[in-house]
Amino acid sequence: MKRIHALLAVQSIVAILVSINRLGTWTLSYVLPNEFFRWVDFNNMLILPLISLVAFYLLKKTIEYNSPAREGRTHIALNLVFIIGVYLLAASYGDHEVTNYLHARFCLDDSSSDLCRIVIFNDDEFSHWIFFTGFVMMNAALLFLQVLFPHQEKISGGDIALLLINSLFLGAGILANLGFEEIGLDLYIVAALAVLSAYLLWKRGRQPLFVYYTSAYWFGLIGSMLAQALR
Repeated sequence: MKRIHALLAVQSIVAILVSINRLGTWTLSYVLPNEFFRWVDFNNMLILPLISLVAFYLLKKTIEYNSPAREGRTHIALNLVFIIGVYLLAASYGDHEVTNYLHARFCLDDSSSDLCRIVIFNDDEFSHWIFFTGFVMMNAALLFLQVLFPHQEKISGGDIALLLINSLFLGAGILANLGFEEIGLDLYIVAALAVLSAYLLWKRGRQPLFVYYTSAYWFGLIGSMLAQALR
């Protein structure tokens, strides 16, 4: 449980850093004198996703253990879903951050050209579709791996409390990113994962990932919906 708590804490911290990176003004300066990227784009494409993906992978390896299910068809299928999700997530970051920078710098005032139309489509739509496909695949794979490899040690009340406290930071990151912008596909994706994690918690009991994700997603979802209603 100590390792699970630590790796989930990394995800929560990254969610907060993503919000600070996106909403702050200090990241709008350029990385190099040739102005190829702002720090906000560089951090979102390379630094923060790498930290998150390493933590995701280590979490996956932590919940897996030797059992008859290991390397069975279901395990291999979930591993493939996870790997494909990682690839799609990485592809989405590469597409989104570059086109988001170009959109903000060159296409805000005049979006009528073919070049800007293509840039804006990649920024606002195509990269989002790829991102949420990869995001759902990775997170769903982790949740179903927890089904396949249920935690065998007793989960204490202190562990539950730590999971809930930790989840509030991820929920706050979701709220910061979804609660104050126009509702898009992202809110429905969070809602779907919230329902999935709550269903698994109800059916399979208090497993670490079910507790963490149910609390984080529902806190972020309800908070975002309230924030949207008060806009």
